[in-house]
This record gives sequence, structure tokens and C-alpha cells, in this order.
Amino acid sequence: MKGEQQTPRGQIDFMRLRGLIRKESLQIIRDPSSIGIAFVLPVLLLLIFGYGVSLDARDVGIGIVVDEPGPGTTELVSGFNQSEFFSPRPMGSIQEAEKALMERRIDGIVWLRQDFSRQILRGGGAQVGGIINGVDANKARLIEGYINGVWLQWLVRMSEELGRPLKIPVQVEYRVWFNPAVRSRDYLVPGLIAVIMTLIGAMLTSMVVAREWERGTMEALLVTPVSIREILIGKIVPYFILGMGGMVLSVLMAVYVFKVPLLGSVLALTVASAIFMLTAIAMGLLISINARSQFVAGQTAIVVTFLPAFILSGFVFDINSMPMVIQWVTRIVPATYFVSILQSVFLAGNIWSIFYYNCFWLMIMAAVFLILIRKKSHKRLE
Repeated sequence: MKGEQQTPRGQIDFMRLRGLIRKESLQIIRDPSSIGIAFVLPVLLLLIFGYGVSLDARDVGIGIVVDEPGPGTTELVSGFNQSEFFSPRPMGSIQEAEKALMERRIDGIVWLRQDFSRQILRGGGAQVGGIINGVDANKARLIEGYINGVWLQWLVRMSEELGRPLKIPVQVEYRVWFNPAVRSRDYLVPGLIAVIMTLIGAMLTSMVVAREWERGTMEALLVTPVSIREILIGKIVPYFILGMGGMVLSVLMAVYVFKVPLLGSVLALTVASAIFMLTAIAMGLLISINARSQFVAGQTAIVVTFLPAFILSGFVFDINSMPMVIQWVTRIVPATYFVSILQSVFLAGNIWSIFYYNCFWLMIMAAVFLILIRKKSHKRLE
């Protein structure tokens, strides 16, 4: 390579590098698809997933069957009516309620059998019958918990009105740390930023080298005096700035649109985001160097980066609940470490042990990708 012979080994000509960065920046401006990927795509994905993905159960349709109305049943039904989690529907009989459950018009049944009120007044062990649609196991567990919550509140009120002590063998005092409102959105949105930034970072650079090869401009670039190191840095810098712009926009949306509290340091968030963005961009560049077609590069970027980040990063599914082999696989997914950092910085503040540990592994991954890019690029140029 003529250019590499003229450039002393290990040195970068900053004038040529500035020219390459300017060339790549002008190419981004002339082809606004990169700007769309950096700024429009995260906004769309955050709005779609932020509002669409939720682990909460709201307005759950339940059928209320009361065999024998009385003061006790009226107050218990009132508890379900006032709950924000339920949308109760009175049913004339248990058969009617079961039919509604079979037809998926409701997700659960609360059945107050005969003598319910009298048993309560006598201090007997009146029970509430509950039937829950278990097709969605997670939702079924939520509904069960919500019904138990309404039932327990009603028991406390009844014990106060009747002047009898509430007979519960063990009373557990709960305190919820880091997400006191127990909003799944506060937990999901920071993880969602990591998943989206994985896709954005990889997509931005996955097609830059492939596009050069398709247009035939790579050969023209290689006959110039620029070194391969200058070419790579010249391609990384503009897209890194674009990606960080998308990251800032995503954080602003999380805080001001989705009202997720940001308890940690902005500086820590910026440092972690920069390391992760470099890792994601390096992944995309490595894909781009290996695929000389933009279509192949784009498809590969989605399969190799977005899907593992979505499924294996801990964003939705608990990593500790996965089989041990899959848990080991999650350790080579960069988004796993960034999800942990974001959830910690947003909801718990600066927990430096988590921050340093995850940043360390992200830096290792970035270094590995950059070394592979350098070696692969050198082979291509030869």
C-alpha cells in the first residue's frame, strides 16, 4: 500500500484525519438516512416500546359473582370497584362468569358464595373463591396478587369495624427500594435505551464500509496516502457523535416524557454511554468490513446485535432465571452490561461497584472489537 509506506508506523497525520472526518460528515449530511437512524429511530422505538411494553396489569376485567348480597359483600365489591387494577363486571351466576372467562371477555372471577356475610359476622372463616385465566402466567400471578391485596385491605377494615383482632399468623412489613411506585415503565425504559442504542450504534456503522465497496469508492480511497488507521478513525468519529446525540435525546425522553427518575450522576451516565456507544459502533464497523453488501450488513446487524440485546440483556427477562449455559452467553452481549448501568444510574443512583464492573467489561469488548477491525482491515487491504 502506497499510503501506508508514506505514513510512519504508529503515527497519524491529523490533517488527513481531519479531511476524512469532514468527508464522512458531508456524506452523512448528503445522505440523511444516518441522521434518521440516529435521531428519528430512537424516538419511534422509545414511543412504541415505552408505551407498548408494560409488565403492569391495569383495568383487568374480572367477573364478580355474589350468591347472596349483604353488607360484607357490598363493601368487598366496592374495594374492587375502587381499585385501579380492576375493571369489575357483575355476573348473575358462576356459570355466566365461567362462560365469560372461556370466551376471554374477562381474566378472572371473584366468587362470594352463600352465607359469606353471615360467616363474617359470626367470625367464621369465610373465603373468597377466585378463578384466574392462567394462559399468561405472569399476568395470572399479578392478578392473584392484586386480588389478595384487595382482600387483605377489606379484612383489615372489617376487623376494625367489628372490633376484632385480625388473625394473620405472620405480618410482613414491605419496603420497596429504588422503584417505590413499582412502575414497570421505570424499570423497562432505561433497559430499552440500552437495547435501542445497541441497534442504532451498530446500524450507523454497519453499512459505511459496505457502501464504499458497493459504490466503488473504497478502491479510490485506498490509492490515496491515507493509512487504514486514519480511515477507520475517520469513519468512527462522526458516527460516534451522531450516536451520542441519539443517546442524549433518548435520556431526555426517558426523563421528561416517561417521567423516569434520574437519581445518578449525569457525568457517570455520559461516561458509560460513551464507552457503550464506542462498543456498539465497533460491532457495526466489524460487520460492515466483513459484509461488502449494505443489505447483508444491515440484516446481520439486526440479528447479531438487536435480537441478543432484546432477549439476553436482562431488559425484560431475568438473567438469573435462565439456564446456566444461556447465562454464560449473556456475558458476551454488550447490552447486558449497559442495561445494568442504566437501571442502576436511573433508579438507584451512583453505585460505583456496579458502574466500574460493567464499564470494565464494556471497555474490554470495545478493545477486542477494535483489534479485530484493525486485523481484518489490514488483511482486506493487502
